[in-house]
Amino acid sequence: MVEAILIPISFFLVIFAICYLYFSTRNRERLALIEKGVDANIFFRAKSEHDLPTWKIVLINFAVLLIGIGMAIFIGSFMENTLGIDEEIAYPGTIFTMAGIGLLVGFMMTKKLEKKV
Repeated sequence: MVEAILIPISFFLVIFAICYLYFSTRNRERLALIEKGVDANIFFRAKSEHDLPTWKIVLINFAVLLIGIGMAIFIGSFMENTLGIDEEIAYPGTIFTMAGIGLLVGFMMTKKLEKKV
């Protein structure tokens, strides 16, 4: 019974502590820079016209990741049925391998798109 109450309370306390430390540290850092007379424009990143939107990067990486996982399921099924490899080995191995390859391909595609823009 105590665990049912203690776990959510500790979870929210951890989230609160992380947010508190982040914002208080950021505030102290900004106040120190203002005291030294540094221009306030360093807090805001200038968004140029040629920046690639973040949603496009996330969408490309997510799409390539899902394609890799889908291909891994087909390859795992092929390995299980044709080559006789155990299901417990074929599926996780190919899913993790193809997901990693998919993320790598997505990274390369994003890098190529950023060079064009």
